[in-house]
Amino acid sequence: MTLLKIVLAIVLPPVAAFMQVGIGMHFWLNIVLTILGVVPGMIHAVWLIAKHK
Repeated sequence: MTLLKIVLAIVLPPVAAFMQVGIGMHFWLNIVLTILGVVPGMIHAVWLIAKHK
């Protein structure tokens, strides 16, 4: 399951963030970061997955 989340974090960062933490502050932050640039959204999503293992 973690591998799937990491792949989603690279392809669709907000989906991976939603799967990890649900709808909350980190999910909305990830959407904003992804809109500002895809790479910051990816980094945040991978960080969420690593932090909330």
